Amino acid sequence: MDKFTVLESVAAPLRIINIDTDMIIPKQYLKTIKRTGLGTGLFSEMRYREDGSENPDFVLNQPAYRNAQILVAGDNFGCGSSREHAPWALLDFGIRCVISTSFADIFYNNCFQNGILPIKVSPEDLEKLFDDAERGANATLTIDLENQEIRGPDGGTVKFDIDPFKKHCMLNGLDGIGLTMEKGKAIDSFEQKLAERAWA
Repeated sequence: MDKFTVLESVAAPLRIINIDTDMIIPKQYLKTIKRTGLGTGLFSEMRYREDGSENPDFVLNQPAYRNAQILVAGDNFGCGSSREHAPWALLDFGIRCVISTSFADIFYNNCFQNGILPIKVSPEDLEKLFDDAERGANATLTIDLENQEIRGPDGGTVKFDIDPFKKHCMLNGLDGIGLTMEKGKAIDSFEQKLAERAWA
């Protein structure tokens, strides 16, 4: 998993509440267990027309936001089923950070396991960030995880809270496997002592 320290990017505004995981990645894309290739299906029912062509009105199809790595979204993002394909699709598209007032618990935790930083902010701060995001390519946001702040294009800052353990994992690029590997020496030592005891 890639480390998350500081991210500077245009932010795509998605002023929709209750975006569920089926909207993020519809069920027809769930046949794979690979984490790659799902970016094409991200928000597909909004991104594409029935004939398969792009919907020019959808934010991520607009030139200013095609390379956005930050998503500013409405309340209760990631609700619905617990499919892990949702953060996989976001990450495969290039989204490394989602900012909202609230997230579904399972989606929120899945994000951390997959290298996406979900940030909870107040409704007032979300509105400020929407205003910044809607300026398109003329404005970027900077996400500073170490200092737990979002810096706007005009110098304003929004502070955010994060669980210290989750912060440590993101800063160091540690998923569940990485955390286990961190304890590799201790595990090896324990296994060796166990083996020695068995042969004693």
